[in-house]
Amino acid sequence: MSLVKLLLGCLGALLLAGCSTVEMAGSHIPADLPQPTDFQVHGIDVSKYQGLIDWDQVRQSGVQFAWIKATEGGDNADSQFQRNWMASRAAGIPRGAYHFVYWCRPWQEEMRWFEQNVPVEDDALPPVLDVEATPTSKTCKRTLYRDEVLAQMRQMLQEMERHFGKRPVIYSTVDFYAGILAGGGLSDYPIWVRSTKYSPSVKYGSRRWHFWQYQSDGRIPGISAKVDRNAFFGTPGQWQAFLSGHQLPLTY
Repeated sequence: MSLVKLLLGCLGALLLAGCSTVEMAGSHIPADLPQPTDFQVHGIDVSKYQGLIDWDQVRQSGVQFAWIKATEGGDNADSQFQRNWMASRAAGIPRGAYHFVYWCRPWQEEMRWFEQNVPVEDDALPPVLDVEATPTSKTCKRTLYRDEVLAQMRQMLQEMERHFGKRPVIYSTVDFYAGILAGGGLSDYPIWVRSTKYSPSVKYGSRRWHFWQYQSDGRIPGISAKVDRNAFFGTPGQWQAFLSGHQLPLTY
């Protein structure tokens, strides 16, 4: 990447003290593929592992959105969710909640638990269904079969949309995508992809994405621990449309 392109990307994204780390995160990406710095709207995702967050500092650093872990399975709530949810809103950061799926609970229990813990707010981002393979889980050794999992996911996504009134977003890791979502699975939902070493097209092919988790060890003022960083696919104008509840076509 040229120095001019890097500087322009950093200025456009308002990335505070982050240009060098973003460039490092994309060091494997060929110049002809999208880089994190090609996108102007950047955010983070957090959970209890980021500790006590100073959301005012986070906002002042240029972070434009946040995904916040709320629940996992049918009985596990993130200990920092309520604080993060209220403090991020007070700081003026658009934020949404995500649920980490535990594949050994009935999906109805998981959705009830998520709904019990996450307020329905007009200004919140859409809810996120975080789907990952968990082969090292000590309590859930279930083998995931594509058709079965896709049907279960669709039921959860439909329930999220019914309850919160917004089209949910799917978060997927590379391995889960390859095993379950590749080939067009649930392509009628926006997707948030994880790809910290490569441009998403390398691992996700032609699948169009709304959000790209491009770094897992970012440093943001107001957060003492390392944090994931994410990019939104569109322009600031498209971001404002997304905040207003419009479903945007993926045209890039």
